[in-house]
Amino acid sequence: MKLLSIAIPCYNSAAYMENCIRSLLPGGNEVEILIVDDGSTKDNTAQIADEYERRYPGICRAIHQENGGHGAAVNTGLKNATGIFFKVVDSDDWVNGDAYRKVLDTLRQFVLGQDTLDMLITNFVYEKQGAKHKKVMNYNLALPKNEPFTWDDVKVFMAGQYILMHSVIYRTELLRKCGLELPEHTFYVDNIFVYQPLPHVRTMYYLDVNFYRYFIGRSDQSVNEQVMIGRIDQQIRVTKLMLGYYDVTKIQNRKLRHYMVRYLEIMMVICSILAIRSGEEENMEKKKELWESVRKTNMALYLRLRWGFLGQGMNLPGKGGRSLSIAGYKIAQKFFGFN
Repeated sequence: MKLLSIAIPCYNSAAYMENCIRSLLPGGNEVEILIVDDGSTKDNTAQIADEYERRYPGICRAIHQENGGHGAAVNTGLKNATGIFFKVVDSDDWVNGDAYRKVLDTLRQFVLGQDTLDMLITNFVYEKQGAKHKKVMNYNLALPKNEPFTWDDVKVFMAGQYILMHSVIYRTELLRKCGLELPEHTFYVDNIFVYQPLPHVRTMYYLDVNFYRYFIGRSDQSVNEQVMIGRIDQQIRVTKLMLGYYDVTKIQNRKLRHYMVRYLEIMMVICSILAIRSGEEENMEKKKELWESVRKTNMALYLRLRWGFLGQGMNLPGKGGRSLSIAGYKIAQKFFGFN
């Protein structure tokens, strides 16, 4: 059994996937690198995956499937994972070598010790193309460092400071037991990957290292603002799925409940901001329908989202409403890292 399984969803990724794979190879035989070719047809992604499997048997594995989108590739990676822990690294991203060693050391200590670890959290770096200063997302103020902890020990998350897919390594069996299955042919499912397992997480550990390098800058990237506006239907779909997984107002642990409500608030804000920024009446109607669907199905949650700090600015007219919308937009930018 491997210590860590790493799934790399690849779709026409030949231009950059090797940089990602090479950054993961130093994990050696403790790690399996699952290179999931999601029906690539426009380049030699499939051949590159096969070549790494040939050159690094027992470490790299090429898996080919019909195109199903990022979520389907993650599902395939999880289905094939033999590691005790599981991580997703996108094919245009990479990891830092020194931090990687510390991550593996930490995971190994839990496997050899008495404590069970459900989720390891690390920092990630926005590798924004052309930016001199690389912004680091850390959790120093929100989480205890270098010790196991539970939701009761979580401190205060700042606005825009959320645990994203780049930050997390989950215990593989936990993901399977909570029934995680991401929707196919849908963008922005990273949020589901992080959000759905949260009530099943009991023990966490925050390792304060800048592990994941999150590349930003391609014009076709899913977090590009104009791309996001064009895919607002998918953003709304993911948000509705997240709203439907749990009645978060009834989650017993106060800190977990607060965190999940705030996560949903951010998702509602992003959908609303994209509709406002699009300037299209059709998208404004979609925004209205989304808020109305929450009101009809869960009034307690609606009131928390609608009258939260960010939610207020998504539905108010006039100058005050616009200024709150801008505040929400800036937080959404920090959350997703789009331009």
